[in-house]
Amino acid sequence: MATHTVAILGYGRFGAALADLLEDAGHAVRAFDPQASVPSPRGAASPLDAVRDANFVVLAVPVELVGAVAHSLADSLRGDQIVIDVSSVKVHPSSALAAALGGRVPWIATHPLFGPASIARGERPLRVVVCPAPERAAEEEAVRALFEGIGCRVLVMDAHDHDRRMAESHALGFFLAKGLLDAGATFDSPVTPPSSQGIAKTISSVRSDAGHLLGALHGENPYAAEMRSRVLTSLHQLDEALVQEEERRRTQEPLDALVAQSLRIPDLGSQSPALRAVRELIDDVDSELVTLLGRRALLARRARAAKAHIGAGVRDPVRETQLKQDRRLQAEDRGLDPNKVEDVFAAILRLSVALQEEEGM
Repeated sequence: MATHTVAILGYGRFGAALADLLEDAGHAVRAFDPQASVPSPRGAASPLDAVRDANFVVLAVPVELVGAVAHSLADSLRGDQIVIDVSSVKVHPSSALAAALGGRVPWIATHPLFGPASIARGERPLRVVVCPAPERAAEEEAVRALFEGIGCRVLVMDAHDHDRRMAESHALGFFLAKGLLDAGATFDSPVTPPSSQGIAKTISSVRSDAGHLLGALHGENPYAAEMRSRVLTSLHQLDEALVQEEERRRTQEPLDALVAQSLRIPDLGSQSPALRAVRELIDDVDSELVTLLGRRALLARRARAAKAHIGAGVRDPVRETQLKQDRRLQAEDRGLDPNKVEDVFAAILRLSVALQEEEGM
């Protein structure tokens, strides 16, 4: 893999974490932040010092500053350098970069879907959105290769489509988490049921990863306000339905059909015929897997009988090691995570051992 010099302007938690990933992959990093201390030898004396010999220039600055920083650098950047935006929204920063850099300096809009906390937790693969740039195809491919080289899975997505999806997920998650926290609901009680633990994880992620993003995720995303409005309308209607349900339980009156409908939590399959069809296929495959496990169990019992005939024990460490290695290679050939596939076969092996031990009793 080719190595590059990467300038990072903005050395907050994300900028520092990205610098670590890049250096681990063999790239040279030069970073500058007027408000943060950058350790040597990464530290640059100025933005111009950071970008002077860089192949890539990463703008890891607050989204509202992307245009201003790009404009301040425009005259100092060369046409063979690539500017990379890593903001959590894409429509407004893309417009700002186009205005600041024009067609002379190539730029690519991206959104790394990871932060310092997810890196520290060892989440892999890391994911990054790269917005397509047909007029800058070579530069887009170079940026994709850079991210893939640090262990990222690249997702290609139009800037508007990205922001719509972020309004429904990232921005909305921060919005709901903030509202829950302000209401005093933390979901960290020892009696929090499993059905609510996902909400607790969302709140924890918002707190630890980048709580300061709330304003930018909504103020800079052109689709966030509409999503908030829809959710607030839905919650208001749900609240009214729950008040009526409470009254019905006191009076024992039949529940209005519309209220009953509003209290029903729809199964995802009822909303999407395509999803329902896929789930049915998954059920068929799962049935086949159970049938195969039954066949494997029969073979395990036959293996136990053969071992008993020659006086061998149930466990065969050499065979088990070879099985794991073979299954890992098979997983890689099929584009599957070998570690996760090994976990599956470890569980199957435990079942096999248990069956063979039962046969020996």
